[in-house]
Amino acid sequence: MPRRSYDQYCAVARALDAVGDRWTLLIVRELLGGSRRYTDLHADLPGVSTDMLASRLKDMERDGLVTRRRLAPPTAAFVYELTPRGRALLPALTALADWGAPALDEKRPTDAVRAHWFALPLVTRLARHFPEDVDVVGIALDEGEFHVVLGGDGTGGGADGGPGYADGPAERPDVLLRTDTATCAEIAYDRLSLAQGIESGRIVVTPPETAGRRQRHTRTATA
Repeated sequence: MPRRSYDQYCAVARALDAVGDRWTLLIVRELLGGSRRYTDLHADLPGVSTDMLASRLKDMERDGLVTRRRLAPPTAAFVYELTPRGRALLPALTALADWGAPALDEKRPTDAVRAHWFALPLVTRLARHFPEDVDVVGIALDEGEFHVVLGGDGTGGGADGGPGYADGPAERPDVLLRTDTATCAEIAYDRLSLAQGIESGRIVVTPPETAGRRQRHTRTATA
C-alpha cells in the first residue's frame, strides 16, 4: 500500500505522516519501556486487531521508528524495539500525557488499565521529589509493577542511560513506592504531590536495601 501523506511542506504535517495513524503513538508508548514481542504488544494494546497491529508495525519499520530483531536461542523469537528516531518521541508523548490529564477523571467501566501506562508522566514528578543519587524508582500497583529511570539527557530511555521506564520490577531499585491506581494517577497528573501522598499514608516507601531484597526474592520465587 502506498504511503499516505498530507502533502504539506510543514514539520507538523511531516510528523503526522509518520505517527498520525491510529495506534502508532500507543505502540511507541509500549516500546519506550523496552523491547517487546508481538504477543506482548497485542496483550497491552487492548482493542487493537492483530491485522491492524501487524500493519502499524510494518509502517513503523518502513518509517524508521521501529526495528525487528531475533532473540538468541533457545528463545529464537522476534522482538520489536524503537530506533533512536522512535525514542526521540519521548518528550512528545510526555507532553501529550500532560495535555490529556484533565480528561482522566473517573475511570470508566470500559477503561482498560496497565500499571506502566502511568510511567511517562511520573518521570518528571519523581525527579522533582528525589535527590540526584536516586536513579531507579520502583512502582508497585495492584495491576502490576514497573520502574522509572531518572536522569540522563531525555533521549535515551531507561535502557540507554537516559530517563525512561520499563515494565516489571527493577533489579536493584533505589526506592520502591507502593500505592493504588487512583493515587498514582493523582501523582502523575499533579493533583497530589508525592510528599503529600507519603505523609497521608497513601504511598508506602520501601528503603533501598529492603526494596532490593524484595525484588530479588520476587524473581527467585517466580523463576
